[in-house]
Amino acid sequence: MRSSSISRETINCRPFSKFGLRHSFVTRHSSFVILLLLASSFGYSSEPLRALLITGGCCHDYAAQKKILTEGISARANVTWTIVCEGVGSDKDVKFSIYEKPDWAKGFDIVVHNECSGQLTNVAWIEHIAKGHFEGVPAVVIHCSIHSYRYSSSDEWRKLLGVSSYQHQAFRPFEVINLQPKHPVMIGFPAKWQDDPDELYEIKVVWPTCIPLAESLTPGKETDKHTCVWVNTYGKARVFGTTLGHSNQTMQRELYLDLVTRGLLWACDKLDADGKPKVGYGKQ
Repeated sequence: MRSSSISRETINCRPFSKFGLRHSFVTRHSSFVILLLLASSFGYSSEPLRALLITGGCCHDYAAQKKILTEGISARANVTWTIVCEGVGSDKDVKFSIYEKPDWAKGFDIVVHNECSGQLTNVAWIEHIAKGHFEGVPAVVIHCSIHSYRYSSSDEWRKLLGVSSYQHQAFRPFEVINLQPKHPVMIGFPAKWQDDPDELYEIKVVWPTCIPLAESLTPGKETDKHTCVWVNTYGKARVFGTTLGHSNQTMQRELYLDLVTRGLLWACDKLDADGKPKVGYGKQ
């Protein structure tokens, strides 16, 4: 396994950029095919997924989580990262600087939202963020990103997420139930698992484009169920979401990192039906 996304990108690109310019076309073509076959057999891809992580804001240890998520996912899948981490602390209305760009999502294969900006309500700003995905850039939305922009009068962010939530329960353990054990994202996951202490987000709306994959049970009131893992479509974009992930303890779990990695690959259409990365997109 390669230890960093930098070395992963170098290995994938260098062999092909220097290949024999003095060979005949037939020799070059044959050798190139052989290299591609070898690359496939070892699980390499000439183009790692280019992921953007947007993180920061209120109420969470984003300085640590940006490292946990990027390193954990890259240990499982062929992904390189650009990280935007801003407003860490108590700021509840962060305007992340990357969103100032007209085409802020251009050049990325996937955007991971792990941001907390719950009191920002500017409709034009929020709809601009959502528009970055509508034309096809996939998304992963984690924990407080579900509560970001929640007081806005626009539904576009909520449509992107696939769910609407406005509050969460106390920080405590609760059970998570696998609703779709045959879905590629959920294959092999337990039928039921006891989560670390977390914030159970109460889901008020599951949008028609959303497919719930797992649900949380309110302790002592198991008829009170809330979607906590799902997939969604928004325009041309595929979206994976989970409300789980308040604490570093949860994010560091193998099960959690496996889940988010699967979701990311699914959103990029790089996950096989059996829940394994497609050739070239597994761990390097």
